Amino acid sequence: METSLWKHSMSRQGISLSRLIRAAQGKRICDVVIKNVRFLDVFTCSWRQGDVGILDGIIVGIEAGLKGKRTFLGNGKALVPGFIDAHVHVESSLLVPQNFQRTVLPHGTTSIICDPHEIANVIGLNGIKFFLKEAGNLALDMRVLLSSCVPATKLETNGAGNISARDLQQFSSHPRVLGLAEMMDVSGVLGTKSEVLAKLQTFAGQKLDGHCPSIRGNALSACAVGGISSCHESTDLEEAREKISKGMSVWIREGSVARDLETLWPLLETAPSMSVGFCTDDRNPLDVALEGHIDFMIRKAIQSGAPPTVVYRCASWSVAKHYGLYRTGAIAPGYWANMVLLDDIDTCAISDVFVRGKRVAELKFQSSKTYRTKNTVLAAVPEETDLMGPNCLVNVIGVRPYQILTDHLKMEHDAPGVAKISILERYGKGLKPVNGYVHGFGENFHGALASSIAHDSHNLTVVGKNSSDMRIALRAIIEAGGGLCAVQNGKVLAQLALPFGGIMSLEASEKVVVALKKLRDASRAMGCILNEPFLQLAFLSLPVVPFLKITDRGLVDVQKSRFINVRAG
Repeated sequence: METSLWKHSMSRQGISLSRLIRAAQGKRICDVVIKNVRFLDVFTCSWRQGDVGILDGIIVGIEAGLKGKRTFLGNGKALVPGFIDAHVHVESSLLVPQNFQRTVLPHGTTSIICDPHEIANVIGLNGIKFFLKEAGNLALDMRVLLSSCVPATKLETNGAGNISARDLQQFSSHPRVLGLAEMMDVSGVLGTKSEVLAKLQTFAGQKLDGHCPSIRGNALSACAVGGISSCHESTDLEEAREKISKGMSVWIREGSVARDLETLWPLLETAPSMSVGFCTDDRNPLDVALEGHIDFMIRKAIQSGAPPTVVYRCASWSVAKHYGLYRTGAIAPGYWANMVLLDDIDTCAISDVFVRGKRVAELKFQSSKTYRTKNTVLAAVPEETDLMGPNCLVNVIGVRPYQILTDHLKMEHDAPGVAKISILERYGKGLKPVNGYVHGFGENFHGALASSIAHDSHNLTVVGKNSSDMRIALRAIIEAGGGLCAVQNGKVLAQLALPFGGIMSLEASEKVVVALKKLRDASRAMGCILNEPFLQLAFLSLPVVPFLKITDRGLVDVQKSRFINVRAG
C-alpha cells in the first residue's frame, strides 16, 4: 500500500525519476538547497554535516556542492526529520482537519497516524470516509487506521450503531489506510469473541494498534499473539518495558489529560528506542498554543536527560519504520523532504518547517467554511428532577488528575468534594439521563460544566453541584448543536460551540483557543481544581479504561464489564 501511495504521488505530481537521479548527481539544479547544515542521520543515530538538496518535494542529495533555485543557510542550525504523531484523534483537538494542520505544522509535526473513531461513533462510516477524503487534501501527511471499536463497548449508545469487520474491509486497500486502529476491546481479544477475531484476522498483515492499559503477563502475550503491535496506554515503566520485550512498540503519550512522559522517558535509550515513539492522543489547541505539540515532548524528554539524537529519532524514524511509511522519517536521498530546521537542538527551537520541500510559513490553506454537517445533538432538555441521584452512601468515580484511569470510591453523596454527574443520550432515542457521583473537581467547586464530547460515544455529560445549573448547561449545548459550557448561579459564564458532529468547531485554532481560555478561567473561578476539566470530564464515560465509569446506560465497573448500582451496598 505504501509503495502504491508513493507511485500515486509521483504520478499525480508529475515527478520524473530521471530528473531526481540527475539532480542527485548535480546535473540538474534543485528547487531548494539547505547549505552547510548539521543534520540528523537517523540510521546511525548521529549528526552529519552537509548540503541537503530537494527537488519536487524529495531529498536528492546530502553532499556539499548542490545548487538550488532557493538557498537557505544552515550555519549554526540543525536539521531533523519532520515529527510524526504516532496516535492521535484529530477530533479531540476540537478542530476539523484543515484547521488542525494549520495548528500543528508550525510545531514541526508533518505526519500523523490518526484514528477517526470519535466522528465514526457519531456518524458511522461517513466519518471514516470524510477523513480519508480529507487526507488527500492536506499538506500534512495524514494516515488513517480504521476504527476497530465502534462502539467501544455495548454498555453505551452511539449514533453509528456497530461497525463490523466487513464494513471496514472495503477501506483496507485505500492508499492512506495503514491497518486497524486501537483495539479497545481487550476482553474481546482475551475472550476470543468472534467479532473481535474477525477484525484482527481481516487486517492480519497490516498494522494492528493496541489499547492495553495495565495489561501484563499472559494477557499481554495473548494480545501480541493476536497481532497487536503497539500500545499508547502505558502509565508504568515496567509495564512499558514488558510490552517492548514482547515485540510491541510503545507510544509515549502527552495529551491534555493523560501525561506519561515523566514516567516513561527512561525508555529513550539507544537499544529500545526503535520501539518507542511519541503521541498526543487527545490534545486541545490551547495546550498546543501554550506548550507545543510533539515539539513539547521532545523538549521535555531532553530536559529529563534523554540523548537528543535518540529523542529526535523516536519522534520520526522509529514511528515511520513501525508503520512502514515508505520514504518518510529520515533525511536521506529518496525520502520526502519533511524536515524541521532548528535554532537549538536541546530546546527544539524551531526556525523553519518544510513539508515536501515547501516552507510551511508560505503555504496557503483551504478554508474550513466549506464544511457541511447536520445537527447530531437530538436530545430534549431534561427537567431538573431528571438530574438527581440517590441521597445515601454511593459509588463514586474518583478522578485522577492527568490520568484517564479513575478510582472506585464509596462516599456519602454530600461528602466534601463530591459532585453530581449525569449522562444524557443525545441521538434522539429519548432516554432519561443516567445520574451518578464524582470526586475530584474540587471541594469548593460550585456550578456546572457540560460537554457533548464524551469518549467514545459522545453523549452529553454534565457535572455540577446543583440540578438547576446542570440543566441550564445541558440546554446551552443542545441549542448550539454541541459544545462546551460553564454555568454558575443560572448564568452561562463561557461557551464554545462544536457544530461539526457535536465534537469539532469550524473556526480557526486562534478563535478556539480564546474560547477554551475563557472556559478554563471560568471553571477555575467556579472552584474547579482540574487543569483541563472538559477533557477530564470526557473520559469519565469511557468504559474501557479502569476502574469506574458512567455511560448513558448506567454506572460501569470496567474490570467486570458490567453495570452496578449507584447506591453502595
